[in-house]
Amino acid sequence: MNRNRKPLLPILSFIVLSGLQLGGLTAFAQGPGPRIPLPPIPLKGDTTHTLSKHFTVASATQKAPDAEGFIQRWLVLEPVKKDIVRNNIFTDNYLRTTFSADNFSSDYTFVPKNGETVNVGNQALKWYALDSKAFNFNLYHFTYALNKPKYGILVWLVTVIDCPEEIQNVRMAAGCNSGSMWWLNGQEAMLLSGDRDMIADNVTSSRLTLKKGRNIVRGAVINGPGMANFCMRFLDEKGSPVKNLRIRIE
Repeated sequence: MNRNRKPLLPILSFIVLSGLQLGGLTAFAQGPGPRIPLPPIPLKGDTTHTLSKHFTVASATQKAPDAEGFIQRWLVLEPVKKDIVRNNIFTDNYLRTTFSADNFSSDYTFVPKNGETVNVGNQALKWYALDSKAFNFNLYHFTYALNKPKYGILVWLVTVIDCPEEIQNVRMAAGCNSGSMWWLNGQEAMLLSGDRDMIADNVTSSRLTLKKGRNIVRGAVINGPGMANFCMRFLDEKGSPVKNLRIRIE
């Protein structure tokens, strides 16, 4: 009987070895290093549509960045609906053209008011002043709460940064799903093109200066299929988070 089973041994060894090799390939395919976990997407059965689950209404009191320097307070415009079937169209030229055409104001230092309605093309859209409960601002959760389109969207963002003194040689750092563009005090700071995942500090700007007093940050995030969200902070010349800031909405 043992003679009959011997031919099976090489076959079993091959199967086990193949399984180990496939497991190794899967592990390497996951990519280097961990990514910061994101809040879960609401279940299909979740019909609450409430902002308070992931956000709080921003108050008039100034707010500090979180412990890692991330900016959590934003004026966020309801999404501009876009017909986008795939995210690999987000080239530099596409983003610049789209953000210029679907813009709520050509004055990049303009700060809207909470609850104000503006027109973008033929869409009347409302501004919300919100603090994210997470380090990032999840636009999927925002649009879901408002029962607005969650995919194929462009979302405008504004916040005001107060500095007690001038801070030179800082870098703006951001991550997003999928493409975005950022301005500081009316000047372009950085452009995140392509189909990206939301990774903290995915792109950093050239050296910037945060002036003493009021600084205006504007952002635009665009996404087709998939969840849209972003995070943003400033890093000093040593790469450490800038936390000597206060954030407000006016």
